[in-house]
Amino acid sequence: MSEEIRENVSEPELTMADFENEINASMKKYRVGDMVKGLVADIDEYLVHVDLGTYMQGVILPSELSDDPDYRAMDKLTIGQEISTVVINNDDGNGNLVLSLKDATKALAWETLRDGMLERKVYEVKISGAVNGGMVAYLEGIRGFIPISRVSMKRVEDSERDSYVGKKINVIIVEANEDKGNLILSARELEEEKAREEHDNKVKAIKPGAVVKGIIESIMPYGCFVNIGDGLSGLVHISQIAHKHIKTPHEVVKEGEEVEVKVIDTKDGKISLSMKALVDVMEKTETEDDVPSEYTSDEEATTGMASLLAGIKLD
Repeated sequence: MSEEIRENVSEPELTMADFENEINASMKKYRVGDMVKGLVADIDEYLVHVDLGTYMQGVILPSELSDDPDYRAMDKLTIGQEISTVVINNDDGNGNLVLSLKDATKALAWETLRDGMLERKVYEVKISGAVNGGMVAYLEGIRGFIPISRVSMKRVEDSERDSYVGKKINVIIVEANEDKGNLILSARELEEEKAREEHDNKVKAIKPGAVVKGIIESIMPYGCFVNIGDGLSGLVHISQIAHKHIKTPHEVVKEGEEVEVKVIDTKDGKISLSMKALVDVMEKTETEDDVPSEYTSDEEATTGMASLLAGIKLD
C-alpha cells in the first residue's frame, strides 16, 4: 500500500462512550460465589495467576485447584488457557480476587450430571471402593454412590462388595442433588432392560403352531407354567390343559413333569401354550390311522354271478 493511500485510510475514532465502557468493564466488582472466566496468566508452585480483564487479578491457591492430591497445575494448565472459576474471597489483602478452580469444576459438573440424569445418559464408571451398603464410583469428578440393591439385577450380598472394586460397569444417574451432595447411580435398570430385550427377541423367534417339549415348573389356580428352555416359559391356561372340565391343574399335571405343548400365541413378550390342542392333533392322527385302506385295482369291480363263478370248474 502506498504512502498516499495510507494517509487516506484513517483509524476509527474512539468516542467517549467507548472509553466509558472499557473503564466500567475494568472496574467491575465481584462477589463471593460469582462464576468468572479468565485466562491463565502465570503458573508457579504456589499460585496460579488469572487475568480477568479487570483492574483486579485473580489468584488460585494450590488447595483450590482440585480435590485430587496428585493434581499439578503445571501439568494440567497452560498459559493463555481460558478457565472458569468461582470467587471465594474478593480481596486477599494484595488487591487480588481469590478464586477456586475446583468449586467451578464441581458446579459445572453438577450441571452436566443433572442434564445426564434428565437425558437418561448411560455412563461407564469404575468401582473405586466398597462402603457400607454399596459401592463408590466417581463421575465428572463427583463422588457417586451405588446402593448394593442397584449394582445388579441379581442379588448381591454384602460379602461380595469387595469383588466389584476395580470393575467397570454401565450406570445411569437416578439422583443428582448438588445441595445435598447426593449423586446416586444404578446399573440394575440397564441390566433389566437388556434382559427384557433379549427375552422379547427370543419370544419373537418362536412361531405359533410349533410343538415343543418342556418341564412344568409351577402350578397356579389358573394354569401351569412350562419351561421350554433357553430361559423361556409359557402359560398353559387351565382351559387349555384338558378337554374335560377340571377344577385345578393338579388333577392332570404335576411340577417337574415333562410335557409336550403347542404354541398358540406370542404377544407382548408372553408365550401362550396348549396341551389340549396337541391332544386334538394326536387324536386326529390316530383316527386317520384307524380308517381301513380302500382297495383299488385296475379291473372293474362287479357283483355279477359271472364274476362270482369265474374260475370255478364244474364237473
